[in-house]
Amino acid sequence: MPDPASPNDPALLRIDGAIATITLNRPAAFNAINMTIAKKLEQLGAEVEANKDVRVLVIEGEGRAFCAGGDLQTIGAATEANNIAPVVGEMLHHYHAFIETVRRMPKIVLSSVHGSAAGAGMGLAFVTDLCIAAEDARFTPAYAKIGVSPDGGSTVGIVGTVGTRRALQIFLAEDGFTAQQAYEWGLVVKTVPAAELKAATRQLAERLAKNPPAAIAGTKSLVYQAATTPTKQQLDAEEHKIITSMHTEDFRVAVKKFTSKSK
Repeated sequence: MPDPASPNDPALLRIDGAIATITLNRPAAFNAINMTIAKKLEQLGAEVEANKDVRVLVIEGEGRAFCAGGDLQTIGAATEANNIAPVVGEMLHHYHAFIETVRRMPKIVLSSVHGSAAGAGMGLAFVTDLCIAAEDARFTPAYAKIGVSPDGGSTVGIVGTVGTRRALQIFLAEDGFTAQQAYEWGLVVKTVPAAELKAATRQLAERLAKNPPAAIAGTKSLVYQAATTPTKQQLDAEEHKIITSMHTEDFRVAVKKFTSKSK
């Protein structure tokens, strides 16, 4: 694993017990997504997914913003050179691989948002399983204004939470919205003063990490497939997941503790 303290890495990974943290580390560019950070995120996501000790992944941004979205310098240069498809296509290939890993990994992924989350940065904030935000955080769709449709998992995370009509409102009728609005729409689990964000994020991550791995993995898988799975298939999946989790030592210990109290 590369030195997590290296200031030149576009994204950093640190692991503290059951909690991993990926920090977007292009503060001068407000953590905008370019080719280097997209490739690094794909790599770090795979490392976290493979680490059996990690139960919770936190994604945060260094500097004054969470993430400003796609890097317009990169996209602008590709536009001038008339090679948008290969450049943007490759960048999204790596970045979308990271997004797939975030949704697939049997761990809870928590975004911790401060400052601006725009475009694909807004998408990243809401494609995670849960989002905590500073009270002064600002979410900006940014797509329609420059004549494009959403990417970076934006529709994946938002539509499943707020529904189609609210999603269309967000992408086509909103210049931006506050953390409080995001909380009211169910996109943010909690808002806290900016100065308390890191501590509150850690507290929530620790609470989530108390859940045994089988409970996290089974719940995440079932919740995401519920909306598109026929009832019988979903019930069969529930049966399989709960029986699998009941074969773990975590379950045996918990049941023994509970039954001994009730005697």
